[in-house]
Amino acid sequence: MANSTFTIKNARVVTLSGVLHDAVVHVENGRIAYIGTASQLTEKEQAYLPEAIDAKNGYVLPGFIDIHVHGGAGADFMDATAEAYDTITKFHMEHGTTAMLATSMTQSREALDAVVSAVDAYQKSGSKYTQLAGLHLEGPFVNPKYKGAQNDAYMMDPQIDWLQDWHERYPGVMKQLSLAPERNMALEAIRWCRAHGINVAAAHTDATYDQIEVAVNAGLNQAVHTFNAMTPINHRNPGTAGAVLSDDRITAEVIADGHHVHPAVIKILHRAKAPGKLVLITDAMSAAGMPDGEGYSLGGLNVTVKEGVARLAEGGSLAGSTLTMIGALKFVMTHLGLPVEEASKLASYNAAKQIGIDHVTGSIEVGKQADLVLTNVDFDIQAVWVQGHTHML
Repeated sequence: MANSTFTIKNARVVTLSGVLHDAVVHVENGRIAYIGTASQLTEKEQAYLPEAIDAKNGYVLPGFIDIHVHGGAGADFMDATAEAYDTITKFHMEHGTTAMLATSMTQSREALDAVVSAVDAYQKSGSKYTQLAGLHLEGPFVNPKYKGAQNDAYMMDPQIDWLQDWHERYPGVMKQLSLAPERNMALEAIRWCRAHGINVAAAHTDATYDQIEVAVNAGLNQAVHTFNAMTPINHRNPGTAGAVLSDDRITAEVIADGHHVHPAVIKILHRAKAPGKLVLITDAMSAAGMPDGEGYSLGGLNVTVKEGVARLAEGGSLAGSTLTMIGALKFVMTHLGLPVEEASKLASYNAAKQIGIDHVTGSIEVGKQADLVLTNVDFDIQAVWVQGHTHML
């Protein structure tokens, strides 16, 4: 790894309050020490300028945070090995992601046990690439009616004793549980999770608007891949989607790839949600970064990728995505017309706040970790830093 003390000059630095032009970012021991103009640097900091990394008027953005991602480069978090996790975190780091939640699938108790254990071990060992901020359990407590690419053979009502067991053996690892709030014991599971600092999202659900509101009152605070695998909005029957659009207590995930949700509908979602309540995710599967073809797998189900779109071989349902976070950022800038500072919040800060790591990362501020992405003027990635360490340039 490169030295974690360095300076970037001639940059457009994307901060929460806007873009700083012709700016300098100075990093000391992996943390941001200074943001501003070169003339304001201390004498010690000035010494770094001759060897500073020249951004050439490109952008320095906070590293992306992906709270819903299953895999990439041929590996899946369900593989539950350090080698697979290295493959996934390296691939997504190269596309600007500096923190993520490892996301599981609807599978057997034994398979989920292995994932929880593997995430805990990987966190303790210290990733060489993208940091694992924890685990997102997507299922198995979901509804077969909206199964999508989840395996209905393992779907069931929430088992609070499972959650309790994982929490006791691997404290702090679980950060998000995604479930169908209409299932028996769902409200009890929501209350248990929120009491233990775990976010709860509506997912793969046949819930009515009223059922979602009851769940939100119990603590549900998020929606998985909004509009996908949930009851749609109707002017007389708002459904899950209507609750997500109208209730500002719900943070909405969205897959901005142009396949899962039409750009116009993402624009409606963006306009509907309160500031800070919309989060870009990839929902990327193992085929992300891989060629088109057959033989891919998601949660034990066969997947075919054609023109970058992943679908179940049987039935043709969308099966995760091959999206990257830099791709999602570019998409909302191009199709929604968002300025880079707004798109950046959707890709970094909002997720950091949602999972409680915004005091450490998610924005470019003095004292925070130097989790940074350098792009050229066309937003093509030139370099990535995780905790101040350069991994590609």
